[in-house]
Amino acid sequence: MASRSTQIRIGIQALLFVAIIGLAYFLYYSITEPYERIERQQRITEQTRSRMANIRTALIDYERDSTSYPDSLDVLLQHVRNDSILMNSQDSVFGGPVNLDSLLYSPRTGKRFQYAVSDTGQVETYLLEDPDTDDQIGTLSGDPTQTNAASWE
Repeated sequence: MASRSTQIRIGIQALLFVAIIGLAYFLYYSITEPYERIERQQRITEQTRSRMANIRTALIDYERDSTSYPDSLDVLLQHVRNDSILMNSQDSVFGGPVNLDSLLYSPRTGKRFQYAVSDTGQVETYLLEDPDTDDQIGTLSGDPTQTNAASWE
């Protein structure tokens, strides 16, 4: 009879051990998964803002060369491809190599950045927006102090 109660006790201990391991894994996962999701979102936000800043740099270069902003982002991309300074010294101009095929698209969903130019005021301005968030660079109000200002800076 004593051996039977020993077997039951060992069985219960094994069952409790498995339950403790399962609950420990569940607790670990419930703590780390939301943190990893937040880190992922922050990385995507940084990538999006970096692309928008690179577009701003190209817009400033385009405006310096032609005294106006391009009508579309396609015209800007063509300018970057044809400008030997921008293409050959990407590290110093953009802060690193730039993939021109994905430059005009948000890394969040792959939607194209929205771009508009306003030439109705005394100073031409532009607005570059991320279609997935409220991040933007520039303004359409004609306020020259907001021409190259980013909403997150």
